[in-house]
Amino acid sequence: MIKNFQTNNFSLVLSGGGALGIAHLGVLHDLEAQKLVPSEIVGTSMGGIIGACISVGMSEADIYKEIKAFSSVTKWVKFSFSGNAIVDNAKIETIFNRLFGEKKMKETNIPLKLIATNLLNGHKRVFTADDDVYIKDAILATMAIPGVFDEHIIEGETYGDGFLCENLGVNEATHDDILAIDVLGENAFEKALPANFFKTANVLEMFEKSMRLLIYNQSQTHIRNSKKNIYLIEPVTRAYTTFSFHKHTEIRALGLRLLQ
Repeated sequence: MIKNFQTNNFSLVLSGGGALGIAHLGVLHDLEAQKLVPSEIVGTSMGGIIGACISVGMSEADIYKEIKAFSSVTKWVKFSFSGNAIVDNAKIETIFNRLFGEKKMKETNIPLKLIATNLLNGHKRVFTADDDVYIKDAILATMAIPGVFDEHIIEGETYGDGFLCENLGVNEATHDDILAIDVLGENAFEKALPANFFKTANVLEMFEKSMRLLIYNQSQTHIRNSKKNIYLIEPVTRAYTTFSFHKHTEIRALGLRLLQ
């Protein structure tokens, strides 16, 4: 919990985490209640989607309305039987076209940075106002989980999800004060090994936990090496999966009252 967070200029950094990223909305709700507006937004994957919505002037209530529509998987998932991913991006692109139209990264109300990974050379790519790129394209790049969502091509380069290089983008923050929300932080995994009756369930849980540990340790390294003032919020997301969009009410509540 962050108490007495009062600063005029701060970077809001939102981590990736699939459905767990809905917890960002709870914190955003409290920011709005306290009339705290970030001077910059840095987002990865789901944090990038929500950050982009904030940057163009959408309220938390407006964003949550869109997220609730996501809870019906058929509205945004179109399975693909070719290529490198199981989900075709066609339906998702329609949603982003409606939300962002032809707006480019330089046309946001609040400066926006979206983190993606070049899938050919592994390098981090940060899309900013300096890039002549549509917001919707940068989002499709930052959220493209390899094997799940189609990779996205921008200016001849192939991009995938930003979690592969920096899930919590504190390194990209401009301001000295950073409010960072990490839905895949220390509270995102159980402090015990799975003990289900069926081995298959244990294997799947171990894989999920391993990925969360890998991402958590990546973020902790970035935090330790930063010389900025990082106010870190880590919602307790361990009970939910990264695909639990149908539990949006419960996950949003995880982010409430963590900023006082």
